[in-house]
Amino acid sequence: MAENSLLEKLDGLKAKYESIGAQLGDPEVIADMKKYVQLNKDYKELEPIVAAGNRYRKMVEDLADAKNILLNEKDDDLREMAKEEATALEEELPKMEEDIRILLIPADPQDSKNAILEIRGGTGGDEAAIFAGDLFRMYTKYFERKGWKCEVTSVSEGAAGGYKEIVCKVSGEKVYGTLKYESGVHRVQRVPQTETQGRVHTSAASVAVLPEADEFDVEIDMKDVRKDLFCSSGPGGQGVNTTYSAVRLTHIPSGIVVQCQDERSQLKNLDKALAELRTRLYNLEYEKYLNDITAKRKTMVSTGDRSAKIRTYNYPQSRVTDHRIGYTMYNLPVFMDGDIQEVIDQLQIAENAERLKAAGE
Repeated sequence: MAENSLLEKLDGLKAKYESIGAQLGDPEVIADMKKYVQLNKDYKELEPIVAAGNRYRKMVEDLADAKNILLNEKDDDLREMAKEEATALEEELPKMEEDIRILLIPADPQDSKNAILEIRGGTGGDEAAIFAGDLFRMYTKYFERKGWKCEVTSVSEGAAGGYKEIVCKVSGEKVYGTLKYESGVHRVQRVPQTETQGRVHTSAASVAVLPEADEFDVEIDMKDVRKDLFCSSGPGGQGVNTTYSAVRLTHIPSGIVVQCQDERSQLKNLDKALAELRTRLYNLEYEKYLNDITAKRKTMVSTGDRSAKIRTYNYPQSRVTDHRIGYTMYNLPVFMDGDIQEVIDQLQIAENAERLKAAGE
């Protein structure tokens, strides 16, 4: 991309950013909540591009000024300073241009959303449930580092510990855009707690990360929903098993069933169950979008195939291997304590390179 065409594109986006900013102050737009929410989202997405564009424009101007001094200035000290500045800027500009090209690739529109995280024990019986519990602990530690909020909405505990299934909502900044890389089958190789011979077993747990649907993304006709109430199970005192506070919703046209028993209040459980139902309906369409991307280009992440084995956790070797990018690290205890940002960064770099290549084709 030539320098002038890059600047033209950045100028166009800056004008759009300023136009949206003006619209956000318009009383008519503020009164239309759906339009206001969408414009506010667009405004925030353009912010980093405009900021990078301003820095890039300044660098281009500074380089032109430095070259002008070299051509016209006779003072040796000024010429030397200009030469040093021009050399530094010529080294920095290509990296800046690369960063801007990545920013200019249309982002997945779901990246800024909150997420629903599901972890299920797979093959391996009790050990798989225990591993699902270990993964949930790993993610909650990671959420703490990110300052994200995690709310469990549904849980089924394993007989020997861990979880047969656990579902939670994760809220924060760009949650789905970060966690989407975790969808797939996670495999563990270790000596199970129940193993008496000291043999290494292989078990698995599946992780699914869904972008949470906003209130305006999906409209649910309650005539299409059957609501069932039942007693909550699990810890929580006498009220848990005697009050019909848990809610199960069945969406009749799609057959989707969700339930929430996390809150003592039936109304709060209903709100959470509706939010999850909205997300699952939204994801029926979103998976079609993901599969379309996968059909067009070989992608390592952002795929609707949740049956793909993505990562192996080998305890005897203290090794974690991400099979999508061939990335291996030998510090499993630290990784399981929530220090997973490095592998997510590597996946983002790999996907950005792939998207840049696809954009250039």
